[in-house]
Amino acid sequence: MSSAQIEIQLIASIVAIACAIPGTFLVLRKMALISDAISHSILPGLVLGFFITHDLNSPLLIITAALSGVVTVVLVEFIQKTQLVKEDTAIGLVFPVLFSIGVIMIAKNANDVHLDTDAILLGELAFAPFDRFLLNGSDLGPKSLWIIGTILLITISLLFAFFKELKISTFDAGLATALGFSPVVIHYGLMSVASITVVGSFDAVGAILVVALMIAPAATAYLLTDNLKKMLGLSVVFGVFAAIAGYWLAHWLDASISGSMTTILGIVFLIVYLFAPKRGLISVLYRNRQQQIEVSLLTFLLHLNNHQEISERHINHLNEHINWRRVKSKSVLDLATKNNMIVIDKSIISLTEKGKDFTDKAIDYIITNDHSKIESIKEDFFLFRG
Repeated sequence: MSSAQIEIQLIASIVAIACAIPGTFLVLRKMALISDAISHSILPGLVLGFFITHDLNSPLLIITAALSGVVTVVLVEFIQKTQLVKEDTAIGLVFPVLFSIGVIMIAKNANDVHLDTDAILLGELAFAPFDRFLLNGSDLGPKSLWIIGTILLITISLLFAFFKELKISTFDAGLATALGFSPVVIHYGLMSVASITVVGSFDAVGAILVVALMIAPAATAYLLTDNLKKMLGLSVVFGVFAAIAGYWLAHWLDASISGSMTTILGIVFLIVYLFAPKRGLISVLYRNRQQQIEVSLLTFLLHLNNHQEISERHINHLNEHINWRRVKSKSVLDLATKNNMIVIDKSIISLTEKGKDFTDKAIDYIITNDHSKIESIKEDFFLFRG
């Protein structure tokens, strides 16, 4: 493995970590779309910074682009607060306008400068190792590695310094205000970090991969845990995995590195989306089916409790009177028997003591609608998961 290959994977991994941290909070704040808006609307800030410095390598470009990102957030929230349109609509109104302004500024005043929209949107990791950081004639490695590495160190420092404030303001802005710090300041600080991260990653990977690395790992981690620290850790792991696996997929297919990394992110998310233990699609569908059976079981037990006649409690009556299909009837009977709710003697179904106790409590809950009682009922009786 050549040094260029190592540098490409290292740059991609650091970008993934830098994006995962603000991306986690954006996902939790239900602001995932804002990252896409920022990634496009900072273009006029980049152009303005270049017009001021006439230097594509100037740090001022990062500052002006970050300010452009903050302006995007301010405009989106201003439009949203009018309550005339929703947040997604406000985002769809703001960022195309700002991005278009940037494109016009480039077309009119910077046609002879390598500040084209293709480079900004797509990026190319394969070329990142060739743009070196030289200091007094010494080669200190790829320039992108220094830029995004510095941003990552700043981001991690801010995360440790303001983790409590970020956590509280993300989940309960009212509590944050009561504790004496401003959720608004934290919010715009987070948006500034996200903007700077996006700008710093442009030259190496482009906006498309930046958005993918900022949202996809965090969204994947969110399906696996409710713990913020674990979510941050999993986001970093998924991002780094996609960066390395995506590079080798691109190497094998001779395809776009950024496209391959984004593809890996999509595949990982799809796998977790389907098979996550609690929030995966298959788990949700299974729980829904189990809950439907539990409701059917409750209906069946209440029916037995209200009818003492043998004809009403005959096993064949289940299909006739309650109008269930044979498969559903068998599932309900098996579940009730397994949980010792009923006994079957010569095709006649009778409630056990446990079944009678359950139906009495269920009827009491139905009559009183006291939600405090349902929790004890679930703990004591809803054990049917088999």
